[in-house]
Amino acid sequence: MRTASIATSSTLATIAVLHVGWGFGASFPFHDRKQLADSGAGSSATPGRRDCLAVAGLLACAAGLVADVLPLGTTPRRVGVIGVSLVLAGRGSVGVAGRTGSIVPWTPSAHFNELDKRYYGPLCLLLSSGALLSVR
Repeated sequence: MRTASIATSSTLATIAVLHVGWGFGASFPFHDRKQLADSGAGSSATPGRRDCLAVAGLLACAAGLVADVLPLGTTPRRVGVIGVSLVLAGRGSVGVAGRTGSIVPWTPSAHFNELDKRYYGPLCLLLSSGALLSVR
């Protein structure tokens, strides 16, 4: 169980760091911001700094909950981790089903939808499972 918690929280923290970088203009691991926009959001423009940093903050909080490093009691942590798991499961399910366009205000590109079905959705489902394992 501890291995799942460490792997899940580390992955969430890494994705948070990527969002911070993107918020400040980085394009890593993509060639440029245009490729980042298409591959990461399925749009012609990257989300703004505020949006990227908001997502980074949520991911960092999720990582902290899963790693059990936030100063919370057992019940608030458990509720928080279950919430994280549910959000990730929902996001993953929508992605795998190719329905991300139903939860964002734009129509994602075909390239993004393919990446979402193949990688992003399954990753979210895996992280959801890892978060749930950390509750035990």
